[in-house]
Amino acid sequence: MNLPLSAKDPSDQTAADRWVVAKFGVGQSVPRKEDPMLLRGMGDYTDDISLPGQAYAVMVRSQNAHGRIGAIDVSAARQMPGVLAVYTAADLAGYGPLKCAVALNNRDGSPMKRPRREALASDKVRYVGDPVAVVIAETVAAAKDAAEAVGVEIEPLPAVTSAAEAAREGAPLLYDDVPGNLVLDYHYGDADAVNAAFARADHVTRLQLVNSRVAVNSIEPRAAVASYANDRFTLYVCSQGVFGMRANIAEALGVDAKRVHVITGRVGGSFGMKAAVFPEYICVLHAARALGRPVKWTEERSGSFVSDGHGRANVVTGELALAADGAFLALRLGSYANMGAFLAPFGPLLGTMNAVKNMQGMYRTPLLEVSTKCVLTNTPQVTAYRGAGRPEGNYYTERLIDAAAAEMGIDRVELRRRNQIRPKEFPHKAASAAVYDCGDFAALTKHALELADCKGFARRKRESRKRGKLRGLGIGNYLEVTAGPAKEMAGIVFNADGTVTLTTGTLDFGMGHATPFAQVLSEKLAIPFDKISLVQGDSDRLVVGGGSGGSKSLMHSGTAIVQAADKVIEKGKEAAAHVLEAAASDIVFEQGRFVIAGTDRAISIMELAEKLHAGAEPPSDAPLSLDVAHVSDGPGAWTFPNGCHIAEVEVDPETGRTELVRYSCVNDFGTLVNPMIVAGQLHGGVVQGMGQALMEETVYDGDGQLLTGSYMDYAMPRAADVPSFALADHPVPTKTNPLGVKGCGEAGCAGGLGAVMNAVIDALAGHGIRHLDMPLTPYRVWQALQSAGAPRRQ
Repeated sequence: MNLPLSAKDPSDQTAADRWVVAKFGVGQSVPRKEDPMLLRGMGDYTDDISLPGQAYAVMVRSQNAHGRIGAIDVSAARQMPGVLAVYTAADLAGYGPLKCAVALNNRDGSPMKRPRREALASDKVRYVGDPVAVVIAETVAAAKDAAEAVGVEIEPLPAVTSAAEAAREGAPLLYDDVPGNLVLDYHYGDADAVNAAFARADHVTRLQLVNSRVAVNSIEPRAAVASYANDRFTLYVCSQGVFGMRANIAEALGVDAKRVHVITGRVGGSFGMKAAVFPEYICVLHAARALGRPVKWTEERSGSFVSDGHGRANVVTGELALAADGAFLALRLGSYANMGAFLAPFGPLLGTMNAVKNMQGMYRTPLLEVSTKCVLTNTPQVTAYRGAGRPEGNYYTERLIDAAAAEMGIDRVELRRRNQIRPKEFPHKAASAAVYDCGDFAALTKHALELADCKGFARRKRESRKRGKLRGLGIGNYLEVTAGPAKEMAGIVFNADGTVTLTTGTLDFGMGHATPFAQVLSEKLAIPFDKISLVQGDSDRLVVGGGSGGSKSLMHSGTAIVQAADKVIEKGKEAAAHVLEAAASDIVFEQGRFVIAGTDRAISIMELAEKLHAGAEPPSDAPLSLDVAHVSDGPGAWTFPNGCHIAEVEVDPETGRTELVRYSCVNDFGTLVNPMIVAGQLHGGVVQGMGQALMEETVYDGDGQLLTGSYMDYAMPRAADVPSFALADHPVPTKTNPLGVKGCGEAGCAGGLGAVMNAVIDALAGHGIRHLDMPLTPYRVWQALQSAGAPRRQ
């Protein structure tokens, strides 16, 4: 270790500890621990796992979007070279269904419908890609050949892919026991009070809004490797948390959770999708037990498009009631939420409760009403996708505000400012019943306007016009409600080799947990940063684990780590008292050392751990180690990250092509443990929001066939599509967790979606275009301009 010049001697432990904290503590942009390994191609992803004697699985999927299964002929496939088994629903009949984790009530108080989903279809197929059989063979090639030989007789039925169309009378029914394909008729709010507010409003703005359906497209396709030995299942699988995955797998298999071992290595993106138990996992677990050998399955990209969950997929009518001075009186949302053919674990939550929590954003909105019909369609399940209702909730409101400002002749910034909650109003109980604890929304917005040089926009717009381009500026304010309190663990183990193992039940699927978690522990205990390793992906090493999702990881694991560190200190005082021959009450912990108060006698925490490992016999009442396994009840409440994002675009009226030319944002994430990692999370979220706004969309034909099932047809944002981002922070630390942190993982989507959409509409406003639905593809923009009579360049 190279000590700073201020440390006069390497033995000066206090100076060394201060240097460690200064370089690797909370607030420092420490490079991610895993990046050198990943850049060298040494990441251990699920498909990298190969077990001795493993066989390979290939799924047989329906090519029909809807139909009755007549017969499945597997006889020819079973006779093909290398084939070990072919399984259908009849072979998996003893297993339980794959369940939805959400239980909401209809507006009349009755429970929502929960159609049963088996791992393999038995009576009907309900979307293109619905698995009907699985082939197990010695090689992938042999399994693929045999899958082609499986004969599936299907009586085609009419298909419906739009939620609004599926809810209409006479639409094809996916399930006999789900009338009208309606699984949930959700309502929130006081309808009479909201109606009265709209009746007395001086102005009402209404917009029809589409929250387009997108494919998740994680860079790593889903994969699983299953084995069975000693009456116990082991599953290597990409997930968002092994503890929850273990419980759900065990429930589906009908066994005690102790008989299931789940291991997750590196995960190449998930965005919510990989949290679910998918049919393929049950298939390979069954095959491993039946055949007595490991079985591996890895999806290909074409399969991912039809077998992974999709995101978003809502059609919305949004209404905003305002007084003459622009004060918000009420916000009302009516929507159709596409569930797909089955309910994802959190599918019904996205367009219902998450819309309620996030729609009012940072604005003073006295009344809120949300009515959502969750409808089944002949498409893959719609699941959580980066933000899971949060980005779209904010988007709906930001579009309504821009439209209202234009209709009322009020500056759009001023309309936002008039309605933003002020610091003196905290704690603020929102119409959603959430209680906002802190924020500085007006100052944050002002900061963002300055960072974006909004005063110079008029000049930049004139310059664009000279080049034949239409320039627009869009604002996307957001406030997210992160996942709520829940139990989480933190285990701290001081190893004999001088390293420290930190164990917690959240899971890193690309976010970089190892670095900020180590920073928190290093600052709290002055443990050398490079001595700390993180364990998350082994269910056998966890006692509790909430997984990751809802931008909660640092709040939950961070709280547990801080509390566990406090327990280490208490144990250390007892152990140090024995080593230093003092009373435990006289020991204090300062900068990584246990010190006898008022003296220079001390021992560092790492030296103390080493002595305990050396085996010196302590008194019977002294701890044998500093190790701690702690279960936290979690943070005290939700957190409310917020920000202001400002986008500038140029639109070519000749082609309709939109270019994002400037992007600035100011965010409040409370305490920043690692600003560089926070910036990386923002970059990714903004690009995903921009992708949905400008190009991404899954498209089906009238027969339910996916037309955008490859990257030849499904557009994805690339590095060349975005400018450099101007980022700044305006932190207001929360007091609901000991670190003062707020979630950041999904915020880029929440700000980016509204900012980019509003910027394009602003660019087109001079041609009388009030609104367009996403994605704003060149053709859609060009078509709108032509319909508006835009002059063509000569």
